[in-house]
Amino acid sequence: MNENINRSALFYGSCFALITTGFTFSIRAGILPQLGEQFGLSAEQLGFINSMWFLGFPLSMVIGGLVYHTVGPKIIMTVALIGHVLGILLTIYAGGYTGLLISTLLIGIANGCTEAACNPMIADMYSGITLNKMLNRFHMWFPGGILIGSLISKFMTDLGTSWQAQVWVILLPAVIYAFLFFGKTFPKPKVEGATSIGQNLKAMLSPLYIFLIVCMALTAITEFGPGQWVGIILSSSGADPMLILALTAGLVAVGRFFAGPVVASLGQTGVLLFGAIFSAIGIYLFSTVTGSTAYLAAVIFALGYCYFWPVMVGSVAQRVPLSSALGMSIIGAVGMFSSSIFQPIIGSWIDSSRAKFTAQGLTENALELATGQDTLQKMIAFPAILIVLFTILFFWQRNTKKTKEMQMAGHY
Repeated sequence: MNENINRSALFYGSCFALITTGFTFSIRAGILPQLGEQFGLSAEQLGFINSMWFLGFPLSMVIGGLVYHTVGPKIIMTVALIGHVLGILLTIYAGGYTGLLISTLLIGIANGCTEAACNPMIADMYSGITLNKMLNRFHMWFPGGILIGSLISKFMTDLGTSWQAQVWVILLPAVIYAFLFFGKTFPKPKVEGATSIGQNLKAMLSPLYIFLIVCMALTAITEFGPGQWVGIILSSSGADPMLILALTAGLVAVGRFFAGPVVASLGQTGVLLFGAIFSAIGIYLFSTVTGSTAYLAAVIFALGYCYFWPVMVGSVAQRVPLSSALGMSIIGAVGMFSSSIFQPIIGSWIDSSRAKFTAQGLTENALELATGQDTLQKMIAFPAILIVLFTILFFWQRNTKKTKEMQMAGHY
């Protein structure tokens, strides 16, 4: 009985840790315009601040993945808690650009530690069908956290609450997961059957894994690009940016919970190809429509990127199995690192578009609308390239399957 209570506390603590990660994404997106205004920051500078979140995440995720079997989940989650608390406090008392860079990096590191510790910890606590169910329930809380955080940020912004008060809210789920973890016995890492790092790295040098790495870089920025800038890009579209973010996150949470039948019917590559097509359509609609139609664009966009992250990681597990847990950690890290690189680039697109339309005489809402739509049109390039890449992958894998079947037939 005590073991079950302990296991439940650790699982719920993991969920609240992932909700904290979702809050750091959505509430930061909600306060981005206020940060720019208070500290006089350009969109490119805001992009560099955003990039720290995406840079700290893969750094700690890879390091945590490498040391998990040595130090265990308790120490990694202790680092996560310290990073969350320090990052939140330093954000509130940042005072300017440099302070925001450092605080956001700490939050990113904490989020990466959460991924590095909780995924294998859940795998160590459960097995079989129960494991798949619990991992699905765990992973739905990142978009779930974004949904809740978006609504909180919108509500507090509408009330005229300061951005500092919104950042304090992020501390709530962090305190809850600290309480749930406190005094609990963490499971010992399972090491049976783990392949060596040398075998993992050899598998990761295969053409298929490298191809998937390139695809992951583009799927991640397709997912996180519009979402992180929603407050600025859609501020004058006639739709509420934080409701857009909440709507997409809610649809993704539900979609990922029921991912099994969708992937079973379309296959991994089919899901990825259709996802790229829907993402491109969704971003195109964002760049052309205004008012309530933007919510339809949000639905299409959410259906597009919904399965990108879990199916890409699943593709590595199924198609490059010898890369093992390290291969899955690395591809996730690449996704976050890609988002880190592209954040200041997107910021510079916003700055250049705003300068271009200002020179044309546009002002206020008309200026912001034209700037947002122009930036979104540039973002269509990400899913457009993915449509080509996933079409190649579809025929590549189909031909590989046929070749294997012919080789098998030759043995009879």
